[in-house]
Amino acid sequence: MEDHSNRLAALRGRVRGQPLYVSALANIRYLTGFTGSAGHLLVTADSATLFTDSRYSAQAREQVRCADVRISRGDARPELAAAATRLRLKRLRFEANRLDYETYAYLGAELPRCRLMPVRSVVEKLRQIKSPSEIAAIRASLALNSAAFEEVFGSLDSGWSEAHVAAELEFAMRRRGAQGAAFPTIVASGEHGARPHAEPRDLRIEPRALVVVDQGAILEGYCSDMTRMVAVGDPGAAQKALVRAVLEAQAAAIDAIRPGVECRTVDGRARQVLKKTTVAGFRLDELFVHSTGHGLGLEIHEGPRIAPEQRQRLQPGMVVTIEPGVYLEGVAGVRIEDVVAITESGCDVLTSTPRELRLL
Repeated sequence: MEDHSNRLAALRGRVRGQPLYVSALANIRYLTGFTGSAGHLLVTADSATLFTDSRYSAQAREQVRCADVRISRGDARPELAAAATRLRLKRLRFEANRLDYETYAYLGAELPRCRLMPVRSVVEKLRQIKSPSEIAAIRASLALNSAAFEEVFGSLDSGWSEAHVAAELEFAMRRRGAQGAAFPTIVASGEHGARPHAEPRDLRIEPRALVVVDQGAILEGYCSDMTRMVAVGDPGAAQKALVRAVLEAQAAAIDAIRPGVECRTVDGRARQVLKKTTVAGFRLDELFVHSTGHGLGLEIHEGPRIAPEQRQRLQPGMVVTIEPGVYLEGVAGVRIEDVVAITESGCDVLTSTPRELRLL
């Protein structure tokens, strides 16, 4: 309750006490503790009210201590509009990057004397700085994720398909207490791994080929994210060299992380390492087709972005992934990912699973 009250106070400071309608469920959870799948939050200078429907009557009253709770029999938007009318609001800020157009149009029709004013990422900017308890929750989610990885790859049957391995990983996470996977698990072997967001196939994992394994769990609402490289049999010197190059790039990026450093600098360190290595006539930095990392927490993708042109500076309490990758079409993909918390003096790698290529 104290955390939620402090977060609401910080939000009021950001919007200077002006009324704000919060529609994103992750933001509502962050501000109030409510975990239901339907809700609306109205925050004013001196009050906060959660509107939800009767499916969540007991849950909302149990979870929410720092805001009033209003329960409706169906759609809660009429209650929200009625409250705004009673307060005689002349301006109402809303989350421009989150609100669906249907609700925006509904409020515009129901509140003709109230000007709807868009704001972007106001709650998300607060969420970028994690509290010690949030970092502990992310670490616990990562530990569960790592345990599931060790369980599955400690007993892998070489006849399993990519889809079978992905299903085993998600089942292992669930069995250990996860609410679910943070995203669809990726298991991609051989040339299929050259697709950064490959979907697991109902095909046997290719022997002596690199396998990209990207998995994450949700534990108590907080996400984890980890990518490791596996091979069933020795993939050969050339492919192992790709893994070593990505490992070196990741280490360089992590070494650059400290408070005050721009996100683009961290991204650039990884690219500088890959630029030194050539495969099949390509510099490896030319095969690195995504950003170096992203924040995570209540959602799998949050700010900040560790990417080119991103001049935002890292701050203590931020938690980011560092995941350089190279993708050589027709041959293989390599990505290695860890989660890192920025500290007062540098950073703390929260992922416990060894990064090196695992040969089975």
